[in-house]
Amino acid sequence: MKKILMAVFMAAIFQFAFTGTSVAQLTSLPDAGNRRATISEGIGITDVTIHYNRPHVKGREGHIWGQLVPPGYVDQGFGTSKAAPWRAGANENTWIEFSTVVTIEGQPLPAGKYGFFVAYDPDECTVIFSKNYTSWGSFFYKPEEDALRVKVKPIAADKSVEWLKYEFTDQTPNSAVVQLQWEKLIIPFKVEVDVVGTQLTSFRKELRSDKGFTWESWDQAAAFCAQHKTNLDEALLWADQATGADFGGSQSFQAWSTKAMVLDSLGRNTEAAETMKKALPYGSINELYFYARGLTRAKKGKEAFDVFKLNYDKHPDEFLTNAGMARGYSAIGDYKKALSYAQKARTQATGTFNINTMDKMIKNLQDGKDVN
Repeated sequence: MKKILMAVFMAAIFQFAFTGTSVAQLTSLPDAGNRRATISEGIGITDVTIHYNRPHVKGREGHIWGQLVPPGYVDQGFGTSKAAPWRAGANENTWIEFSTVVTIEGQPLPAGKYGFFVAYDPDECTVIFSKNYTSWGSFFYKPEEDALRVKVKPIAADKSVEWLKYEFTDQTPNSAVVQLQWEKLIIPFKVEVDVVGTQLTSFRKELRSDKGFTWESWDQAAAFCAQHKTNLDEALLWADQATGADFGGSQSFQAWSTKAMVLDSLGRNTEAAETMKKALPYGSINELYFYARGLTRAKKGKEAFDVFKLNYDKHPDEFLTNAGMARGYSAIGDYKKALSYAQKARTQATGTFNINTMDKMIKNLQDGKDVN
């Protein structure tokens, strides 16, 4: 009776499996003990993400490259492809995704998700980015679906890597090298991003969304351009939006000072100075103090003194404004008056940093030295 029940049970399983009925499958371990992995890195505002399965060497040293991973393109005996590259991992497709346009080894590649393959050669590998990232492995690989192919030189590794992995190395502000590492071989390719260009494209897109209804967004975009000395004409339009009445930045020190910075970057120095005058009435105690500090560093002593004095008049006899007046008088060479304000600030100082700063400032003034 038990044998009959088991036979019926197994028959039902096979019938269920092959009738074409779609069923949800339980989560299970990857085949052959391989490991699933995802790695991601940001380059500028660009996200680069790689999803793959990690095979391991498992005692097959010396038999991975050229054997388990065959050279070039091969007929794997399954699927429609008769000349398939290696799937660059195990099990399902390895895929790589770029959130913006990038260049791979100097060749442009649009934003998107791509199947990633490697045609191995001991002297020069071909890395392939396929528009088809959903097929299983490379069994159905079609060269006409390639978005990009580039040639790279494989590198011998110092030590063996048991589990295949991808790593981001040699990072710079606008690039990184992606390395496929397995056994004693590294297959690298360089990813580069136009950081400024992608940032500007993102700004233009986001400023047309709900994010464009605050002055802070327009100010952020304008300030980026001023800091990078790029796209300045459009940046001035963005600064006009930030300081306009529509979005609430017309009484913002930050918004007006950003506009002044853009004008200064454009070489319109007189207009920049007039714009900063519009900013000053709206400055907080901290904003005015640190703006004046910037003027002292630029050796603009009289201008710095005027801002320190304005701040003091708005916030009299406070630690920061007394310290500011000490710096302001020092900037115009009046060390005696500077010392009197420094001594006032010392009695108000709290915290080790502020106390030490004031002690050093007082000593320098007593020695007849500028404190800025």
